[in-house]
Amino acid sequence: MTFITRGRFGQVHKCVEMTSGLRLAAKIIKVKAPKDRDEVKNEINVMNQLNHVNLIQLYDAFECKNDLTLIMEYLDGGELFDRITDESYHLTELDAIMFTKQICEGIYYLHQQYILHLDLKPENILCVSRTGNQIKIIDFGLARRYKPREKLKVNFGTPEFLAPEVVNYDFVSFPTDMWSVGVITYMLLSGLSPFLGESDAETMNYIVNCNWEFDTETFDQVSEDAKDFISRLLVKEKSCRLSAGQCLKHEWLVNLPIKAQKYKVRLKSQVLLQRYMAQKKWKKHFYVVTAANRLRKYQLLTLKPS
Repeated sequence: MTFITRGRFGQVHKCVEMTSGLRLAAKIIKVKAPKDRDEVKNEINVMNQLNHVNLIQLYDAFECKNDLTLIMEYLDGGELFDRITDESYHLTELDAIMFTKQICEGIYYLHQQYILHLDLKPENILCVSRTGNQIKIIDFGLARRYKPREKLKVNFGTPEFLAPEVVNYDFVSFPTDMWSVGVITYMLLSGLSPFLGESDAETMNYIVNCNWEFDTETFDQVSEDAKDFISRLLVKEKSCRLSAGQCLKHEWLVNLPIKAQKYKVRLKSQVLLQRYMAQKKWKKHFYVVTAANRLRKYQLLTLKPS
């Protein structure tokens, strides 16, 4: 096996199925406590229900001593944002449309299965190959089955992509994922993170107040349909956000042959995304380890009675 990367809970290695020669990815997760084991088994149960072209496929899973191993399809293209920030890539609004549409198609399928992803962010969107534009959503470690009669609350996630109801420790549902789709779309088109502050507390304060705007310079070349799409997702009241199905019918994501003739200009977002990714990688390890603790601290501070 060849080491690929280290994730939130374990390592990912490239491996080959001996009989067929099929390249696969083995996600090896250390489980030290019963709670850890339950979390991984939840991920396995969720992935066993998924069969969609824009969601990573689970082939097998097995347990060995203190390890649980998930055997998944191998995606050779790397993270979407790494791909589109490459100097050789010519990022246009049409590309952003195609990527966003695939994300929405994957989430639409997921929500049809009554599953919430709850950790949508650029790192969890991978390219299938190094040349094509097909993408897949990965990492269902924080996913939850949605039961309308059971009020679900969560206190995990990456601050920049959290919906207001997560920061406020309120009930989550399908629109919680759609907020994250809005943030990712904003970033694809502008190269800027709409709620990123100087600190996590500032970021989460921007989120709960839904304090964002279209940066004039970076959005001057972006269509009005794109801005409308984002505006209908980054809405504080979750019941007012577009669903994944509604997104797929939105004017911005339809009539692609016509848009292919219109949106050929290289987006300014590419250079800004390069800076964002460089900063992100520099502080990634520290950020991931402490993000959940900072979110809990923020929730405790904001939920204290006056």
